[in-house]
Amino acid sequence: MQAFQHIVKDEVGLHARPAGLLVKLASSCSSDISITFHSKKVSAKKLFAVMGLCVKKDDEITVTVEGENEEADCLKIKEFCEQNL
Repeated sequence: MQAFQHIVKDEVGLHARPAGLLVKLASSCSSDISITFHSKKVSAKKLFAVMGLCVKKDDEITVTVEGENEEADCLKIKEFCEQNL
């Protein structure tokens, strides 16, 4: 299992556009990817679940990646978060 924390820096938080891009990337990965925020854990492959977390600017999320390609998939998701969130 791979995991990392990320502080969202986008002014409007994890809104529709970046959430959609994150879900698209997560869906292309073979690993199970989840996001935890305020003790609520959701699949990163489900758009409404991700948006339902209501993550705002400066909130910290935890991303967990589990599966055969977890190391490579975690790297992809981490890089996406750093560049887009």
